[in-house]
Amino acid sequence: MRAKTQISRILWLETVAFMVIIALSWLHELTDMAHSISGIEYVPDWVEATTETVMVVLVAIPVMILTKRLVSRLYQLEGFLRVCAWCRKIDHDGEWIPLEEFFERKFETATSHGICPACLVEAKNKMRKPQAA
Repeated sequence: MRAKTQISRILWLETVAFMVIIALSWLHELTDMAHSISGIEYVPDWVEATTETVMVVLVAIPVMILTKRLVSRLYQLEGFLRVCAWCRKIDHDGEWIPLEEFFERKFETATSHGICPACLVEAKNKMRKPQAA
């Protein structure tokens, strides 16, 4: 659930940023900024401001869609557990710990040992076969 919250926060910040760009465009159009800064005669151009707004929205939509996809993929990749192929320890915050300890730390879950049906059959078959000397 943390990933969805982070994605929502990032998209919200992007939306705010694009809204600030639109607001600055309209602020420029509604005020006499050009005249007060450089002395140029102020002529409001509502068509230009509307065009700028439409262009910003047309850029914002694909940027936000791509950002959502990229951040979702990033969280998916970060969610993978690295397991040692030899000893089966798990990389947790840069420390290699046994699976049981990982569950204890991460999920506050105690573990117990058992045997799955497939391993039970294999163990029984090994015990039945006479071992070669």
